[in-house]
Amino acid sequence: MVTVQEQTNNPYDICTWRPASECEGCPIAGRLKCRFNRGDLLHFIGLFAGFALPAIIGVIRGGYGWYLLGWAAFCLVFFEFWEIRILCSHCPYYAEKGLTLHCIANYGSLKVWRYHPEPISKAETVQLVIGFILLCGYPFPFLILGRQFAWALVALWGLVLFFWTLRKYTCSQCVNFSCFLNTVPRDVRDEYLKRNPVMKEAWEESGWQIGEQR
Repeated sequence: MVTVQEQTNNPYDICTWRPASECEGCPIAGRLKCRFNRGDLLHFIGLFAGFALPAIIGVIRGGYGWYLLGWAAFCLVFFEFWEIRILCSHCPYYAEKGLTLHCIANYGSLKVWRYHPEPISKAETVQLVIGFILLCGYPFPFLILGRQFAWALVALWGLVLFFWTLRKYTCSQCVNFSCFLNTVPRDVRDEYLKRNPVMKEAWEESGWQIGEQR
């Protein structure tokens, strides 16, 4: 039985935020990362650290450490204001009531925008790609200028490993279906949408057709 408190915290009636007992008998149980799991969050953080830490070390060793403040400032703007609007606000995890995001990637970010149940637009996707390029590419000019080629290679390898692993093990089960990295099968997406009427209606209004084969 759903309590008043649970209804209050789940204003869009997203199944991700319903009681876990409702997952029993779900036909797509185990095929999506649709419930918060601390292990998934730590996995994401660890993967990103494999890129960020060698990049930071290399920039400092190259004598450009102060320029990391610019990277930190961009990260703050990107994660707290830009990415969270064009990507995170479309995610079912974002639908939880409250000012703090509880998800398996950007956990703890402030939710300054309203929830958008519709798919990510093409313009938002272009912005997201540009944002990722700026975020991930920022340290490399300073690594090269500082002649920290070994650290640059380690950081590049960490970045490749981050996106490869993320796409294979996280994006293949992520509930933010309209992200350009998402690879969840169409039938699984459709089943999740059927269980979430607010999302289903917004997606259908955007042109998505449940059960359409492509």
